[in-house]
Amino acid sequence: MNEENIDGTNGCSKVRTGTQNEAALLALMEKTGYNMVQENGQRKFGGPPPGWEGPPPPRGCEVFVGKIPRDMYEDELVPVFERAGKIYEFRLMMEFSGENRGYAFVMYTTKEEAQLAIRILNNYEIRPGKFIGVCVSLDNCRLFIGAIPKEKKKEEILDEMKKVTEGVVDVIVYPSATDKTKNRGFAFVEYESHRAAAMARRKLIPGTFQLWGHTIQVDWADPEKEVDEETMQRVKVLYVRNLMISTTEETIKAEFNKFKPGAVERVKKLRDYAFVHFFNRDDAVSAMSVMNGKCIDGASIEVTLAKPVNKENTWRQHLNGQISPNSENLIVFANKEESYPKTLGKPLTLPARLNGQHSPSPTEIERCAYPFYPGTKLTPISMYSLKSNHFNSAVMHLDYYCNKNNWAPPEYYLYSTTSQDGKVLLVYKIVIPAIANGSQSYFMPDKLCTTLEDAKELAAQFTLLHLAIRS
Repeated sequence: MNEENIDGTNGCSKVRTGTQNEAALLALMEKTGYNMVQENGQRKFGGPPPGWEGPPPPRGCEVFVGKIPRDMYEDELVPVFERAGKIYEFRLMMEFSGENRGYAFVMYTTKEEAQLAIRILNNYEIRPGKFIGVCVSLDNCRLFIGAIPKEKKKEEILDEMKKVTEGVVDVIVYPSATDKTKNRGFAFVEYESHRAAAMARRKLIPGTFQLWGHTIQVDWADPEKEVDEETMQRVKVLYVRNLMISTTEETIKAEFNKFKPGAVERVKKLRDYAFVHFFNRDDAVSAMSVMNGKCIDGASIEVTLAKPVNKENTWRQHLNGQISPNSENLIVFANKEESYPKTLGKPLTLPARLNGQHSPSPTEIERCAYPFYPGTKLTPISMYSLKSNHFNSAVMHLDYYCNKNNWAPPEYYLYSTTSQDGKVLLVYKIVIPAIANGSQSYFMPDKLCTTLEDAKELAAQFTLLHLAIRS
């Protein structure tokens, strides 16, 4: 256990000695009957608990705990978290010095207990002036693989990933927005477990690993946001992916109305995806089964139920400093997609997914510089006289969207916090004065970025998506 840690002020000891720590932990194990093992920078309490039979609890039963005082250990923490329910496993991240690293993972035996822990213990004052943050933790089983040759098909990518890594279950590949015969240069690889995904990432991450002669980019994919079954049972909006850029909202509405005329209330399309709103949920579910895989304007579409936006966004926790991003937390940083030609410099790093749904890359338009000859006639124009496909960034798209609706320009407000490893992380809050009201006065993503440009672009993408859902 810990060596004795003495605060030099007045020669007084403010932290328990190693012997005191050991005695307290032994007393906890004796009282509860749980085992405790320290390995790989973490200390596991339980997993399974005494008398447990059967498999571990399913996904959704674990919570992440941040901002734990560094001199606080299981004998103080476990009783607090037992208030929400039976603990299956408590994992406290440890420093070599014997202090904890400021965060832990608590797995309960049921999802209901985990949700209760979030409700009653998030922002809980665990010591005078010390507040912890508690939020859902997801065992991520999916990797983002970037810089894949665009001519490769799903089957080729799946076979190659199975050759170089173990535990591959599936590969998710999306066609280009403008050329459906090509992929977008990235794929998501699903593994049988978080451990299998972590081992694959460790093997591929050094940056020297190549597939088909290309050095690939590897990172954790954004974990799928879980929505409770009761909420999903009320959804009557469909998310339609893989549309042609040229396909209109009118065409989509007409196609989805074919199975039952008048069933569609409205359609909102953004680039190559759309949200189809129905008057009745049963019609939405029926249309989903009928339309999934159908062709519209030559493109085979994918249709799923749209996931409602969680208004209790976790950004509040980030801004309050309650949760520090790290490799095991639910906060997953921007996936890398090489959307732009290498000759234009370093590609912008943007999230490949927003709100649990795969977000398409910026419209793949030609980006070239043409010579400016003397005598060339120039005509002054407003940017708002252009078409939306002239804009290659979400920031410009949002400004254009507001002008199109006769709204004042969006207002951006910048915030920051500090990560576990000391990095400054940034996030923008966007206010659109024309629609600001009590229920939706601003838009703010639940992820943070390391650069100002990425933070602004992410906030604009997030706002556009939410405007599409609510309109």
